[in-house]
Amino acid sequence: MKFGKEFVPQMVPEWQEAYMDYNSLKLLLKDILCFRQCNKVTTPMASTPEGSSLKRRVSLYRAFSGLTSRHRGSPKKKEDEEILVSEEGAEGQWQTMFLMSSDEGGDIEVVFFKRLDEEFNKVINFYKKKVGEVVDEAEELSRQMDALIALRLKVENPLVELGGTDVIDRGSNGVSSQSTVHPTSGRRPGGLQMDVIPEVEMSNEGEMEDEERGSKESKTSDQNIKGFKPPSLEILDHVKINVTPETPVSTVKGILKSSKPDLSFSKKELRKAEEQMTEAFNEFYQKLRLIKSYCFLNQLAFSKIMKKYDKISSRKASKAYLNMVDNSYLGSCDEVSYIVHELMAYHESKFQSIPCQKLCLMIHLLPSQVTRIMERVEATFIKHFTNGNRREGMKTLRPRARREKHRSTFFLGLFSGVSIALVVAIIVLIHARNILRSEGRGQYMENIFPLYSLFGFIVLHMLMFSANIYYWRRYRVNYPFIFGFQRGAELGYRQFFLLSSGLAILALAGVLSNLDMEMDPSTKSFRALTELVPLGLVTVVLLIMFCPFNIIYRSSRFFLLQCIFHCLCAPLYKVSLPDFFLADQLTSQVQAFRSLEFYVCYYGWGDFKKRSHNCLDSRVYRSFYFIVAIIPYWIRSLQCLRRLIEEKDGMQGLNGLKYFSTILAVAMRTSFDLKKGMKWKILAITSSVVATIVSTYWDIVIDWGLLRRNSRNPWLRDKLLISNKSVYFIAMVLNVILRLAWMQSVLGIKEVPFVHRTALVAIVACLEIIRRGIWNFFRLENEHLNNVGKYRAFKSVPLPFNYDCDESKSR
Repeated sequence: MKFGKEFVPQMVPEWQEAYMDYNSLKLLLKDILCFRQCNKVTTPMASTPEGSSLKRRVSLYRAFSGLTSRHRGSPKKKEDEEILVSEEGAEGQWQTMFLMSSDEGGDIEVVFFKRLDEEFNKVINFYKKKVGEVVDEAEELSRQMDALIALRLKVENPLVELGGTDVIDRGSNGVSSQSTVHPTSGRRPGGLQMDVIPEVEMSNEGEMEDEERGSKESKTSDQNIKGFKPPSLEILDHVKINVTPETPVSTVKGILKSSKPDLSFSKKELRKAEEQMTEAFNEFYQKLRLIKSYCFLNQLAFSKIMKKYDKISSRKASKAYLNMVDNSYLGSCDEVSYIVHELMAYHESKFQSIPCQKLCLMIHLLPSQVTRIMERVEATFIKHFTNGNRREGMKTLRPRARREKHRSTFFLGLFSGVSIALVVAIIVLIHARNILRSEGRGQYMENIFPLYSLFGFIVLHMLMFSANIYYWRRYRVNYPFIFGFQRGAELGYRQFFLLSSGLAILALAGVLSNLDMEMDPSTKSFRALTELVPLGLVTVVLLIMFCPFNIIYRSSRFFLLQCIFHCLCAPLYKVSLPDFFLADQLTSQVQAFRSLEFYVCYYGWGDFKKRSHNCLDSRVYRSFYFIVAIIPYWIRSLQCLRRLIEEKDGMQGLNGLKYFSTILAVAMRTSFDLKKGMKWKILAITSSVVATIVSTYWDIVIDWGLLRRNSRNPWLRDKLLISNKSVYFIAMVLNVILRLAWMQSVLGIKEVPFVHRTALVAIVACLEIIRRGIWNFFRLENEHLNNVGKYRAFKSVPLPFNYDCDESKSR
C-alpha cells in the first residue's frame, strides 16, 4: 500500500491540518515529473569517443572515495551541493535555498522547496506548542502528586520498616523504640540522611546498568537506609480539595457553601483524589503517545517525500534535508520522553539535575532510550495506581481496540436474514388469512399494535444510529472521543446492527404469535399466554439492560444507564455532551414513552384477555399522557439552565427558550387531540408554527453550523467533510419537511386508505426518528470540526487539589 493511503488513517483526526500536507507536495512532484518528461530533461550522460552506443552517468567517472571511507571527513565541494538549509529569524524558521534554480525546470523545484519549508515550519511550531503545553501540565501533575502522597501518608498513617525491628509512624510523626526518622526531613537524629531511592526501577536495562557500575557503587548502596523520602506534610496546610459539582450531593453543597472546603483527611477524600489522579495520569499518558506518534509520522512523511523527490529529479538532496530534520527540534530533542520520565519519577528522578539540552543529547545518542523511558512510565503507573497489577495497569494505559470477530459478522448476517424471513412470513400470513378485512382488525390495532410499535421505534433508532457510526467512521469523525466512550470498548456499526436485528427477531416473532383475530368460542377470550408476549419482551429487554454480568456489551449498557440517570436527575448533574445528546434522542421518542404508559394501563387495569381497555376515559391516564410527552423537552431545558449558570453562555438560555416553546407546542397539540375544538386547534397551529421555525433555524444554523453566507462554500460552512455539497442542501430540505409531520394531528388527518389511525401515528413517529438520525450525523460533524479548529484531541480532567497560590493568582 502507498504511504499516502497509510498516512491519513494514522493521523490524530483533530490534528489533521497540523500534519505535513503530503498530497499537495506529491502534486508538486508530479508537476516536476511532467515537466521533465515533456521536455525530456535527463541527467548528464557520457559516451565513449569511439561512438559506442553505451552511455554512462557522469558520476561514474568521478574519483573513487574508497571502501574504508577515507574521504568521509573531507568537506563537500560546493559544486556538488544542490540545497542549503539554514535556520533564520528569532523564531527559528527553516529555509531551503535551491542551488540548481538555473537548470531547466528549476523554478518548479524552487516552488517545491518553498512549500516544503512551509510545511516543515508548520509542523515544528505545532510540535513546540504541544510540548510546551505538556511541560506545563507535567509541572502541575507533579505538584498534585506531592499533595496526594502527603494526603496518603496523613490518612493511612503507614508504619515503615527500616530493616530489623526499626519501625516508624509516617502519618503522625510517631517513632519506634529503636530508631526514628522525621517524616519531612528523612533524617535520623544524629545520623545519616536517607538517600532518595528512585521511584521506578528499570526492568531489565536498569539491572544491567547497575551491574556495570562495579563494586564502588555497590559499596555505597550498602550504606543506604532502606526506605523512601516522603514529601513534607506541610503541603497539606496550603492545599484545598477541589469539589466540582458533578453529583446531586456536590451540587447542593456547592449551592449552600460558596467557598471550597479544606481537607478533612478522610479515606473518602483520599479515594476520590486517587481516582481523579488515575484519570489525569491516564489522559496525560495518551497525550504523550499521540505527540510521539505525531512526531514520528511527520518525520517519516518528510523522509518519504524527499526520497520521491530524489527519484524524480535524479538528485541527491534528501540527505542534506533529512539531516536538518534530524538536527531540528522535531528530531533531536525528545522532550516528550523527558517529561514522561520527569513526571512519573517526580522529584526523585536521577535526571533531575541534568539540563534539558544535555539530556536531549543523551537521548539522541541512545535510540532505545525513548522506549525504556516509556516502560518506566508504565511501571510507575502500575506501582502507584493499580497496586502492582500489571495487567490492569496496561489495560488502563493501553487499552486494546475491539477486534472485529468473525462470529459477530456471522450472527449479523444470520439475524438479518431471519428478520427478513419473519417479515415475509407475517405479510404472507396476513394475506392468507385476509386479516386486513377481518372484524377483529380494529380491536387488534387499538390494543396490540401500540404494544409492538414500541419495539419498532427502538429498532429503527438503533438502525439509524448504526448508519450514523458507519458514516462517522467513513469520514473520520472521532465519535468515541466526542462521546467520551471507554477506550477500546466503544461499539461499532456492526455491533449496533447486530443488537437491532436481534431485538427485531424477538419483536417479529411476538407479532407472528399474536396474529389471531378471533377469540376462542368456548372461553370468549384470547389465549393468555400469547397476549402476555409483549409484556414478556419488555421484561426481557429490561433484564438485559440491567444485567450485572459481563455479557452483551456490559460497559456500553452501563454507560447508557448512567447517561439516562443523569438526564432524569437534571439539573443536579454536570451536563456533558453524551447527556444532552441522549436527551435530544429522547425528544424524538415521545411516542415510545406513550407506548410504555399504555403498557402500564393495558396490563394493569385493562382486560388483556379480551383485548379491551378504557385508558382514555381515565383522568390519570390523560394527565400522564401530557406529562410523558413533555418530560424529554423539560429535561433538555433543565440541562440548558444548568449550562447557563455554569458556563455563563447566553446561547444556552436561548436554547432553553427553544425547548420551552416546544413544550408549549406539544401541550397544545395534545390538548387538541384529547379535547378537540376550534380554540385548541388555533392554539396548536400557532404554537407549533413558532416552535417549528425556531427549532429548524437552530438545527441548521447552530447545531449544524450551516447557512453561512460568507463562507468558502456559499450558504454552507468553511469546512465540509462530504465533498458533494448537494448532500447538505438535501439534508436541510428533509429536516424542514420531516419537522412538519406534526401537521397530521392539527389538520385532522386521522386515517388514510388502508392505514389505521394508530398506524398513521406510528408512521409520523418513525419520520421523526429518521429526522433525528439525519440530525445526528451533521451535529457530530460540526462538533468534530470545532474540535479540529481548536486542535482539541484530549478531554480536560479535573484535578483533586488546589494550592493557595493558585487561588490568589485567579483572584
